[in-house]
Amino acid sequence: MREIPALLPLVGADTQVPVLDGDWVTYANLDGAASTPALQSVADRVADVMPWYASVHRGAGYLSQVSTALYEEARTEIGAFVGAREGDLTIITRNTTDSINLLASVVPGKVLVIDVEHHANFLPWQNHPQGVTIVVGSPTVTATLDRIEAELEGEAYALVAVTGASNVTGESLPLDRVIAVAHEHGARVLVDGAQLLAHRRFSLAESDADYVAFSAHKLYAPYGAGALVGRRDWLDDGPAYLSGGGAVRQVQLRDTSWTDGPARHEGGTPNLVGAVALAAACRAIEALDTKTWHEHETALRDRLVSGLTSIEGVRIARLWVDSDEPVGVVTFTMEDAEPGYVAAYLSAEHGVGVRDGRFCAHPLLARLDLPLGAVRVSVGLGTTSEDVDRLIEGLRAFVNGQIKGDYRLVDGLWHLENDNRPLPEIDGLLALADTAGICAPD
Repeated sequence: MREIPALLPLVGADTQVPVLDGDWVTYANLDGAASTPALQSVADRVADVMPWYASVHRGAGYLSQVSTALYEEARTEIGAFVGAREGDLTIITRNTTDSINLLASVVPGKVLVIDVEHHANFLPWQNHPQGVTIVVGSPTVTATLDRIEAELEGEAYALVAVTGASNVTGESLPLDRVIAVAHEHGARVLVDGAQLLAHRRFSLAESDADYVAFSAHKLYAPYGAGALVGRRDWLDDGPAYLSGGGAVRQVQLRDTSWTDGPARHEGGTPNLVGAVALAAACRAIEALDTKTWHEHETALRDRLVSGLTSIEGVRIARLWVDSDEPVGVVTFTMEDAEPGYVAAYLSAEHGVGVRDGRFCAHPLLARLDLPLGAVRVSVGLGTTSEDVDRLIEGLRAFVNGQIKGDYRLVDGLWHLENDNRPLPEIDGLLALADTAGICAPD
């Protein structure tokens, strides 16, 4: 099989980690669906900006003015990346969860969500004061869309909140059809773009969606920022999300006049570094050739799925039998093996990082009859064919009983017994040595 190189350089791409037999191997990071490393270009941009860092907005000092310009330039770039229309607001937040909670605080009517959602796009609506309907997904895309339309025909809704790509399987409903039927019945649409934007292009203007929420830490810019982009009327009319400096026009002892626009919801000192990093990631991804990007991910995902299906006892999770073109996220189970055990083994014996558990999607995992969770693998811009091949080789060895270590369950987490792998010399890692049994550095 042909070699597939990384598409863009990532910070830490050559990081060596110890494995059980005493060797050191290049870490195969297949957990980007949880958090991605920084693009090297993003880290370089942050390093360039740091000497100019100062308080954003209202500062007369030279560095403060530079920082304000950098922050507002980043806002513009972030909005443009997701096709913000004239008049749309781009609000810098902490992450997708923060963005959706912000929108939830201003939605003026009932909300419709589907049980496939990540908790970030589920919990803010669960007890929404204006009411919520939770649609239980069907085994097919067609039937699920029919259920959504039936709900919209039966009652008035202000918003339909839908994932752009499942963080469990990478699948999605056809957004164009969800948006069309929602608008036909007078509802707006929020797209949870947390998983989508690291794998596909998306535009508010082209899709006609009303809002999109996303996180920098899933978009190769892990510096603590996120964004909510979309129509401004609800955001200007709703209460300030963060009451504090910068969100006000005038404060008196008994009354406050709030500003509008992004500042209304960005109280306190904004995250300049996070905004600049996210904008740099948007710029780097926007520059990718779409065909090359798609071919890279498709080749890696196909290689992964082919390898998994060749292993006895592996079952790949699916939401809909008729979905197509999922993003580079694959979740599977292994017969008679707890997911946490498999993940601990892959890390300790093969230097492969995956995710195990229920992926902040408990209702969905329950419907898929996965009470112990599953193992999730995700590929992205920095993934290579060697990463995927090492995972598959490790799983084959597991099935064949070639397990060198002893593993135990401690407080719900699987650990390698008597783990003698050394820790890197980084302050604060002694706590990990105490809890996991890993050796502290000399």
